[in-house]
Amino acid sequence: MRRSPLSICMRLIVLVKPLYAYMTAAILLGLAGHLAASFIAILGTSALLNLAPFSISATLIVMGICAIVRGPLRYVEQACNHTIAFRLLALLRDKVFGKLRTLAPAKLEGKDKGNLIAIITSDIELLEVFYAHTISPVMIALFQVMIMVVLFFQIHPVLALVAAAAYGLHGYVLPVFISKRNQDAGIQMRNASGDLSSFVLETLRGMDDLMQYEQTENVMQKLQNKARCLEHHEKRQKNLLSTNNALSQLIMLSGNLVMFVTAILLASQYQIAYREAVLAFVMLSSSYGPTAALAALGSTLQNTFAAGERVLNLLDESPVTQTIHSDIRPDFEHASLDQISFSYDHQKVLDHFSMKIKKGEILGISGKSGSGKSTLLRLLMRFWEIDEGRLEVSSHDINTIHSESLQNMQSFMVQDTWLFHDTIEENLRIAKADATQAEIEDACRKASIHDFILSLPDGYKTKIAELGASVSGGERQRLGLARIFLKQSDLILLDEPTSNLDSLNEAMILKSLKEHQKDKTIILVSHRPQTLKIADQILHMENGRACL
Repeated sequence: MRRSPLSICMRLIVLVKPLYAYMTAAILLGLAGHLAASFIAILGTSALLNLAPFSISATLIVMGICAIVRGPLRYVEQACNHTIAFRLLALLRDKVFGKLRTLAPAKLEGKDKGNLIAIITSDIELLEVFYAHTISPVMIALFQVMIMVVLFFQIHPVLALVAAAAYGLHGYVLPVFISKRNQDAGIQMRNASGDLSSFVLETLRGMDDLMQYEQTENVMQKLQNKARCLEHHEKRQKNLLSTNNALSQLIMLSGNLVMFVTAILLASQYQIAYREAVLAFVMLSSSYGPTAALAALGSTLQNTFAAGERVLNLLDESPVTQTIHSDIRPDFEHASLDQISFSYDHQKVLDHFSMKIKKGEILGISGKSGSGKSTLLRLLMRFWEIDEGRLEVSSHDINTIHSESLQNMQSFMVQDTWLFHDTIEENLRIAKADATQAEIEDACRKASIHDFILSLPDGYKTKIAELGASVSGGERQRLGLARIFLKQSDLILLDEPTSNLDSLNEAMILKSLKEHQKDKTIILVSHRPQTLKIADQILHMENGRACL
């Protein structure tokens, strides 16, 4: 979704509302600091030309005060701006992570993870330019221009017009012109950066296979092409920055020249004194600070707005399923699927599927790949909305049950268990944050992984490598099962839970599942007939339909 810079700007400004006091302080202090800097030269010139409104000694005192306070005023202004910026960046990161939580897993499947990382990190970081170096500088420039134009008007209206034109060209026309020349360059550069991040992340994860099949040179060529694409966009940005700086200097010199010539002409016609002509020239040349800050934004704001657009697009994306906050929080008693139909991108997976799930039974599900087995479990977890039919849990429509209650009721394990770069103990605590050491060890015994963990140098404190690379597929799967045992949910959904295990470990885990089932309900999806032997009932799926 493309947005106009104005709409992006307004959306970002709204977020400042809780910090308006800091923003007001930044504007007032920044204005005072810029005026203090300008008036050092203006007052000094006035004193030399005998135009000062008070005595020489008083003028020197005021100049000294301006020289002393300009630094602290600018410092406090920047402190306020950066306080606003970093607090809002923290708020935005919190909002983005919250949004990712609502979008997962349906809306995040197939998304470029590198692109998401770029949004979360570099795109949000770029917004610091907007909050720390855009909002208050615009307001400071506006107020200072108004004050200076009034002062020029006191000397002569024509000089006020010349000053207003110079300020307008420098602080408005130039950044708008550069921004329009930039046009889509900002979003193209941010997209190219995200594309490169995605490619690098994917390449790192698949490096073993690339080396095995001798594809590293081909990948390196693709990486260089993507890097050159990003380099092209960055060069374009740097060229625009150079053009912006050159035009900024040209406008200031031209404005000073026009002001000097106009003032001299007015003095030659006896409309103002020559002393006032010199003062007017000094007033303009010493007061470009705020508009210079705006002029510099022309080559940087496109990147900022592009980053803001990507962040806002993510925040505005609608999840497939909405979080339910209701008073319905049942315990699991049974579940039923009545004439359920479901499609992925118009490709039908389940077609008027019906099934009943009784409390305390182990239901085995078999079928060919693509027959809808895994989809069925995800619908029970309410990762997606069904297209047709009715899905009930404990006699309640699944769309009316409190989301947290539904998640606590169920445990779901897929074939590939995700392990984090942390200790084994902390990886297991994902299932139950307040679990005791005894509970963790008991769950691991049931999953036939306790002895392996104790054989490691640091036992349960052993740190797992990134992406779980330090353990085998079977060990990852057993750690996933340990999480299931630790959580002790009433409804356990297992999708190929023993696919990476040898026959001995599989038999031990299946025996443990059967022995510790008690009143828990287990849905077990597997291709292996021996795995399904523990099931009380086996359902075969074919073409999105059930066959008992």
